[in-house]
Amino acid sequence: MSRASSNDVTRLLHDWGNGTADALPRLIEIVYPELRRIAARHLSRERMGHTLQPTALVSEAYLRLAKQPAGKPFQDRTHFFAVAARVVRAVLVDHARARLASKRGGGAIAVELTDAVAPVPAPSIDLIDLHNALTALELIDPQQSRVVELRCFGGLSIDETAEVLAVSASPVDRDWLLAKTWIRRQMTRPGTST
Repeated sequence: MSRASSNDVTRLLHDWGNGTADALPRLIEIVYPELRRIAARHLSRERMGHTLQPTALVSEAYLRLAKQPAGKPFQDRTHFFAVAARVVRAVLVDHARARLASKRGGGAIAVELTDAVAPVPAPSIDLIDLHNALTALELIDPQQSRVVELRCFGGLSIDETAEVLAVSASPVDRDWLLAKTWIRRQMTRPGTST
């Protein structure tokens, strides 16, 4: 997203927070391509024949984002995408749980815990197992859990994640590496489904 678009997003977020009627539709018009790219990236890692499409994921995320309380405006584009990361995670987990409930455990959604530019693809990870591991990590180190959520579900770079967390890139990079290691260990322990 260009710097002009980023500034437009921030302005529209403030307008939306202040109750400007047409701000949300204009905001969605600008951020939709980025949200769809994030959704498509997540869904491309899933099993063949998956029923949730990027457009449906973005639409559900949009509906949930639109319900955000007016008293809690987004600060800027990065803050918006941080919240969107949490919403996308919730939508994917809810969809996986619903599908598992209907099939009694058949084929959970798989995602990858890797950098977008990694030369070798990481093994797929069950979304519900990842969610459970992130929830456990949050009890131990909330910052590391948030870094993984922002990177995996929000599609934010190390620098954007650092901006959301109001820290420099170094600790985010360190937390990202430590969290990935911890999650992989957690998910390969005996008794886990992955």
